[in-house]
Amino acid sequence: MAIAATSLVSGLVALYLHLWKMGRVGELSCGGGIGCMVAQFSSYGWFLGVDVALVGTVGYALIFIVAMIGVQSRFESATWPTMLLILLSVGGFLFTLRLKYGEFIVLKTFCPWCAISAVAITLCTVFALLDWRRLRQAM
Repeated sequence: MAIAATSLVSGLVALYLHLWKMGRVGELSCGGGIGCMVAQFSSYGWFLGVDVALVGTVGYALIFIVAMIGVQSRFESATWPTMLLILLSVGGFLFTLRLKYGEFIVLKTFCPWCAISAVAITLCTVFALLDWRRLRQAM
């Protein structure tokens, strides 16, 4: 449930950033700085021509769906939901490392919304690995 809740919140944040970037919502609330705009419109704001906020929205949606499947009683001892969560969250974590490098080292800026996503994907990864450990101990 912790993974589902974390991915839901971060998925909504990513959706907000994507909709803002596409001009579908008003002003971007960024805590008074311009770090969000710098990060969003830099080359690090796109991956293979796709908005990284959209990549995050889809990624968090997939994590949310798998986490919700995994909490159903019939899948409680199944390993595939946990393994899929590990694959998705570790992939997202590695993708986020690339983005954080670009944000902090290359662009020398800070985006609070991006920080929320970085913390969230880290939590998802830790929770998925803890669940994997729980399953291994139960075997």
